[in-house]
Amino acid sequence: MSDDCIFCSIVAGDIPARTVHEDSETLAFLDANPLAPGHTLVVPKAHHQHVEAMDDDTAAAVFGTLHEIVDPVQEAVDADGSNVGINNGEASGQEVPHVHAHVVPRFEGDGGRPIHAVAGSRPDLSDDELDAIREDIDARL
Repeated sequence: MSDDCIFCSIVAGDIPARTVHEDSETLAFLDANPLAPGHTLVVPKAHHQHVEAMDDDTAAAVFGTLHEIVDPVQEAVDADGSNVGINNGEASGQEVPHVHAHVVPRFEGDGGRPIHAVAGSRPDLSDDELDAIREDIDARL
């Protein structure tokens, strides 16, 4: 737990939340500043600032909770679909330094954009550049 983390305070019960799911490793609750009706956050109970800081079991628990709640969240607000995503690091738009996954219900004609829109314009990468990136990732795994 982190003393100055709002999500840790929610997990500890010091700040109220509209909890929709809780288990031993995760908590899911409605976003206090939703992008859409039903916008839900899933957080690990343990404080981790970034996705890569989570151990395998915690990461699996977060994804397991996402898997469990997406359909009920969509059904509760009669959504046509949802965006599921994680902002990982300040440059990505992460505002709270505690891993959290968003389930944002989507509705036909809501004016929202696909997840592909978050990165701005797409780079024009050659096959050689793509191969070099893949090789660099592979070498780091």
